[in-house]
Amino acid sequence: MLISTEQLEQRVGELGLEISRDYADKDLVMVGVLRGAVIFIADLLRQLEVPCEIDFMAVSSYGSSRDSSGVVRILKDLDDSITGRDVLIVEDIVDSGLTLNYLMRNLQARDPASIEVCSLLTKPERRRVEIPIRYVGFEIPNTFVVGYGLDYGQHYRNLDYVAELPDDTEPSL
Repeated sequence: MLISTEQLEQRVGELGLEISRDYADKDLVMVGVLRGAVIFIADLLRQLEVPCEIDFMAVSSYGSSRDSSGVVRILKDLDDSITGRDVLIVEDIVDSGLTLNYLMRNLQARDPASIEVCSLLTKPERRRVEIPIRYVGFEIPNTFVVGYGLDYGQHYRNLDYVAELPDDTEPSL
């Protein structure tokens, strides 16, 4: 186990307070990146003390099951316009930054009032492009993790903690 259920609950609560403070009197829309951010965005939303809307995008990054190539395709786009809105992208993890960099450029072209990032996890030593991440849950070492929405082969998302996945692990429950 890398991050316990209790640590997750505490940090998500803290992030909710920070975001509520920063987005008071703003037109906030949180954009969850499917599928990994579902659990995080649901818990974060319940911690907010400001009105907001949520929308979702699904993106696919080509590459191996453990590494992103940065070549991205949009599988599900936003349902509503973000023009003139304050956008907070909610990610499960920022690794190389390539996928998020693409996503930010795509959303910036839609003329939001502002665009920021909230990521549950970040791996700074893996970063290939610098991405400004306004809200970070936890910085973790360069290891493959599962749980709390993060998967390997669509497994392990349901864990209520974050755990390191050994290199020789095959997807199974």
